[in-house]
Order: sequence, then C-alpha cells, then structure tokens
Amino acid sequence: MADLSDETNTYTRKPLLRQLLISTGPWNCYFMFGLCVGSPTVMIPQIRKDINSTIVINEDMASWIPAIHSYSALPWVFILPSLIRISGRKKSYILVCIFACIGFLTHYCSKTIIHVIISEVLKGVLTASHFTVSVVIVTEYTSPRYRGVFLTLKSASFFWGILVANAIGTFFHWRNIAVLGIICSAYNLFTVVVWPESPLWLADKGRCHDCISAHRWLKGSDLISEKELKRLTSLCSEIKQDKGKINVKKNFLDFFKMLNDREFYKPVLFTILLIGLYIFSGKLICTVYSLEILKRITNNEIVAYKGMLILDTVTVLSVYVGCFITKLFKRRSVLLATSSVAVMFLFSISLYLYLIKLKFILDSVYISITLLTGFTMAISSGPMILSLAISGELISLRFRSFSLCVTVLIFKSLNGTVMKFSPFTFRYFGLHGVFFIYGSFSLTFLFLLYLYLPETKDRSLQEIADSMNEKKRNVAEETKMITNVLNDEKIIT
Repeated sequence: MADLSDETNTYTRKPLLRQLLISTGPWNCYFMFGLCVGSPTVMIPQIRKDINSTIVINEDMASWIPAIHSYSALPWVFILPSLIRISGRKKSYILVCIFACIGFLTHYCSKTIIHVIISEVLKGVLTASHFTVSVVIVTEYTSPRYRGVFLTLKSASFFWGILVANAIGTFFHWRNIAVLGIICSAYNLFTVVVWPESPLWLADKGRCHDCISAHRWLKGSDLISEKELKRLTSLCSEIKQDKGKINVKKNFLDFFKMLNDREFYKPVLFTILLIGLYIFSGKLICTVYSLEILKRITNNEIVAYKGMLILDTVTVLSVYVGCFITKLFKRRSVLLATSSVAVMFLFSISLYLYLIKLKFILDSVYISITLLTGFTMAISSGPMILSLAISGELISLRFRSFSLCVTVLIFKSLNGTVMKFSPFTFRYFGLHGVFFIYGSFSLTFLFLLYLYLPETKDRSLQEIADSMNEKKRNVAEETKMITNVLNDEKIIT
C-alpha cells in the first residue's frame, strides 16, 4: 500500500493525486452547502411570482428559510464530533452524504413551503459537516505542503455553489438546484469507497500498523512525511500504554483538566475570534440577501439580478486569487491585510449610503456596485477563505471532538441568528447602519487577531498543537537550540 519512494526519499505524484481525490469529497460538500445557502435568494422570489402573492412566504417566513439549516445543524454539532471520534472519519462522511442526498431529494419533490423547510432541516447534517467532518478530513488527509491550499479551495467550492444556485434560479426553475445536489451526493458516495481511514484516528485507536499503511498511502515516504509519521507512531505507542487504565472517575477529572488546559482553550478562543470575523464581516449576509440589498440600492430588479451574479463571480475569482496569495505569503499576514481593506470598504459603503439618505449626494448605481465589488474582492480573498482554514488547523488534536462541538455550536447558533434577524436590522437600522455595525465588529475582531493569532503555514498539526502547549513548546525550543549548537560545532570542526 505504501509508495516505494522511501529508497530515494523523493516525493512522488501519487500521494498528491490521492490527496486531491479525497479532497474533492469535502470540496463537494462545501459546494452542496453553497447550493443550500444560495437557493433561498432565488427560490423565494420565484415561489412568490408563481403564486402571485407574498402571503404564503411573508417576511418572517422568508427570514426562517435561510436560517433554518443552521439551527437544524445544532443537534449534529454534538453527534458528528462523537461519530468522528468513535466510528472514524470515513463512516461519518458517508452518513453526511446520505442525509444530503435525502435532503436534496425532498427539496426537489417539495410542493409546499412546509416541504421546503423539511428539506432544509434534513440538510442540517450537511451544514454541520462543513466545520466538522469536512475540515477534519482535509486537515488530516493532506500534507502540510498542500493543506493550506486545499483548505482555502474548499471555500472556493462553497462560493461556486452559491454562484451556481443563483445562476440556476435566475435562468431556470429552482428545482434544478436540487437535481445538481443529488448528483454531487452520488459522486461523494461513489468515491469514498477507495478512501483509507484517517492515520490520526488510527493512531488514536492504537492501530499502529494500519496507521503506517494509511499514512504512506496518502502522503508517501519522503523525509517530511516520515517525520510526521514518526510523531503519529509515538502517539500510537502512548495510546497503547494507556489502554486499560481509563475509568469513569478519570474521565470526569480529565474533563475539568481539559477546560483549564491551554491546548484546549487557546485554540477555541482563537477560533471564536476567526468565526466572529467570518460572520460579522457581513459577506454571508450580503450574499444571502444580495437581491434585497441591491434592489434597495439600485431600485431596479433587473439590475439587481445582474449585480448579484456579477458579485458572485467576483467572489469566486477573488477566492482563487486569495488561494494563490496564501501560497506565497504567510496566512496571518494575508488575513490581516485583506481584512483591513474590507473594513475600510464597509465604513466607506456605510458613509456613502448615509450621505445619500441625508441627500448630500445623489445615488449612483455605478458607485454602489464599485464599492460592493471592492468589498467583495477584499473579503473573499482573505477572511472568507482563511478564517475557517486557520480554525481547522488550530483545533486541538488531544481534545478534537469537544473542541469541534464548542466551536461549531457557537458558529451555527451565531450564523443562524444573524441570518434570521438580518431583514429586521435592514428595516430598523437601514443599510448604512448595518454596514457600520459590521465594520465596527470586524474592526474589533481584527484588532484582537492582530494581537494574538499565531502563524500556521507549513507546520504539521502536531507542531501547531505543541505550540499551544507551553511545556512541549519549551522542550521543542530547547531541542532546536541544542541541535543548532551541535551543527555549529560540526561546522567549526
């Protein structure tokens, strides 16, 4: 099963192709999640037009449709991390794909608005998976040299899903969105057959031989991969030694120790800041309610539809630009730089709309679209791809299941609530007020990330975890210092 590249210590293309094949699964899940997020934008106007009434889908009901899949994901926030830990990554992924297929099938067969809501509830598993199963698979199945790009490309898949859903809803019937979702689910179920189980999960279960085989099949046998494998086998040995010693009392005490462990709460706090920046940047809200926002700004439905598709296209292109930039520069630097530009555009849009309200300046469609395009380019090339990517890398290895529960619970609760109440904030604060609020929140999260966020580029998950643990970090620094001294002595000799 392992590559024979260990004789020459060279990296072959097979591991890359295998990692690429496996990564298409999570990317596809993100694409389907994008279909879920994008479909209400075009589906609600179509249904209202078909029945020539807004009574069936009033403002309150319309605000529930884009939010319901976040709330329906909350039970799965606890179920999926437990399944990941107990049954493994592969079986958990299969479960997600089956539920996604059933959800899209229900969506296609929907005849009333209640059926649509039921389909959104069924797709809650898919929604919960994007920060649990999908992120875990990409982070654990890929090499550090490719992990950053693969994690950012999943965000491109998400925005492709939104773009495709909006394009289908603009030119065709909304049921065709569900047809595409069913095809994507079938693809995932077909390709998962060739996957091995995660080497990290196998090591955590003490299955050293299977761990070695899976790791070399996935990542080859070059020096860097073997170094990473050595860390996993040492973890595997520790697990074997600890087997049979665990009891209920010890688990109870370990839980409270975990809450006070820097390796648990530091990554969780960093992740909360990144999630805050992701949600309160306003990009998701601008995407879901893009038609409503553009109709208010342009006062023209045709221009609003065209503007929506233009902004979706700019989003996807900007994500790819961001992926290229993150390959060249440090992730922390790219995140901070692009976020700063995005915050500047948020305040600029807010000021522009406020001056129009005061009638100091005249409304211009071109200026409005230009400002929104600038904001979209900045936010899509940085925070929208890096926030969740860095979060996936920071999540603790020792406390992965519980850390995922906490972070995803916060993410989904916050995202669903913001989605639900966005139409009301538009009404009471006005568009200028909403953009000012998002700018203020983003600036706060950005400042805190500037102070505390570590760099994760080109570091293995174990190295990132060790950096969160002060004792291990000190040992690593001492070892590195001793190695440097010995190398210096060799050079002098």
